[in-house]
Amino acid sequence: MAVRSTRRRGYPEGLGGELAAEFLGTLVLLLLGCGSVAVAVVGLPGSGRQVAAFGPANWLIISWGWGLAVVFGVYVAGGISGAHINPAVTLAFAVRRTFPWRKVLPYWGAQLLGAFTGAALVYATYRWAIDAFNFKAGTGREQSLSTFSIFATFPAEYFGNSWWGPLLDQIVGTAVLLLLICALIDTKNLAPGSNLGPFLTGLVVFAIGLTFGTNAGYAINPARDFGPRLFTFFEGWGSIALPGSFQWFSHYWWIPIIGPLIGGIVGSQIYDRVIAPVIRARGGPTEEGRVPARDAPPSPSSPAAPARPSAPHSTEPPVKQPPTGP
Repeated sequence: MAVRSTRRRGYPEGLGGELAAEFLGTLVLLLLGCGSVAVAVVGLPGSGRQVAAFGPANWLIISWGWGLAVVFGVYVAGGISGAHINPAVTLAFAVRRTFPWRKVLPYWGAQLLGAFTGAALVYATYRWAIDAFNFKAGTGREQSLSTFSIFATFPAEYFGNSWWGPLLDQIVGTAVLLLLICALIDTKNLAPGSNLGPFLTGLVVFAIGLTFGTNAGYAINPARDFGPRLFTFFEGWGSIALPGSFQWFSHYWWIPIIGPLIGGIVGSQIYDRVIAPVIRARGGPTEEGRVPARDAPPSPSSPAAPARPSAPHSTEPPVKQPPTGP
């Protein structure tokens, strides 16, 4: 998501360095994101630090947690790999032809491994709180949807056993994410300067959480959901994790994978086909009556440069004009 810069110390060169950055950036994303959900679900209620239930305000903890998780995940990896930290971003950029297809599967593998490891670290830190929560509720892990939700997503109860509603939610949410990412990184549009891109990308995720989050947990990232889902399956959450079945949903595991992959392509293509052509057109021929800046006369406050004498037989190469279009 960020503009690539010079290689940072500590990262190997080439694809290996990029994969290391994607792994660590995705790990930070899951560590802080899942950690914020753990605070809301089991941390505050079980720690004695919450005098009264927050109720809906808990959603603000989660939304801000995931938004800031994106910010710092992008800062970790942005200068090395572009900080995709999301298979949907990687695929969308490959479809846009701004990212090589040969790197797609390696990036996906690094992102999935980073997500799995991040979830494992959150579990290692909060397992006492998780066990205490389940003990107080009188349920085992295989029936505890609340503690499962610390790590992975599930659809809202009002969807019933419908798969189309949650799938549509994931397509729309991820389309919004990629549409806005494409806008934020487009230097011919209003791309932010001063390395503010990660902050604004985090605000995009925060906004999606506030507007679409309750439908299906706003995974909008296949690695963010499947990595922790795989971990929880091994740690005893059973069929809630895989195949993703509970009282009102069944075989849900594939929706947070396929939905974001489709949505990412849709969102990036909308930008490329609706906004980008307008930007290119405005960078083309000058409007009638408007004098291009390079051809405008010098301002009265600054003296004009002396004219350069012509030298038809000069061996000096001609001065190249800067490009005016994409």
